[in-house]
Amino acid sequence: MQKIRCILFIFLFLSSAFAQEDPFALLREKMVEEQIVNRGIKDPRLLEALHCVPRHLFVPEDLKQLAYEDIPLPIGHGQTISQPYIVALMTENLRVQPGNKVLEVGTGSGYQAAILSTTGCKVYSVEIIKSLADEAEKRLKSLGFENVSVLWGDGYFGWEEHAPFDGIIVTCAVDHIPPPLLEQLKEGGRMVIPVGPPWSIQSLLLVEKHKEGIITKDLGAVRFVPLTREKRTE
Repeated sequence: MQKIRCILFIFLFLSSAFAQEDPFALLREKMVEEQIVNRGIKDPRLLEALHCVPRHLFVPEDLKQLAYEDIPLPIGHGQTISQPYIVALMTENLRVQPGNKVLEVGTGSGYQAAILSTTGCKVYSVEIIKSLADEAEKRLKSLGFENVSVLWGDGYFGWEEHAPFDGIIVTCAVDHIPPPLLEQLKEGGRMVIPVGPPWSIQSLLLVEKHKEGIITKDLGAVRFVPLTREKRTE
């Protein structure tokens, strides 16, 4: 009995020390179990990434306490960080493997890129709002995500220099699938993209590119901010 009590004490001590080092660790664990696993997400590498990436460092300071709630949060400039479940759903449906090359349209605060990076992907992320692009690049590098490159530009045109991509993830809504993104998607590759009218309900589409043509699957209803086009903003 004494031995069991000693083991329990050590466990509680270590848990307490870990919580002091990262006060959000338990909230992150709860997020993964209740919002992600309980809703059917199974990819072990993705779940590990969600456990590891400190989401609270990708939201504004005054919203940190809400970072692990299953809600989107504003990050400035009319943009948002997607709710954790949607990040997980989109990432799992890409079915990427370590070493794959992924294009992200809409860097935002950099959280989605960090998740993809942690699963072992090389990420090329395009953001049209310069201040967001600069902040995300700085944040990702400071946190050690060396396999993420950020470009200030119009994501509608992708990042041709690094094409073709094994996967493409679009974190803003469009009313059609941009042809440049289809061209830059590798044969056998997958794209996850919200398609539909701005500021309304859209369909989250899984797009698969095959030699015989394009196959799409509706993953469900979502609501994303619209893709900003052409006129790049500060």
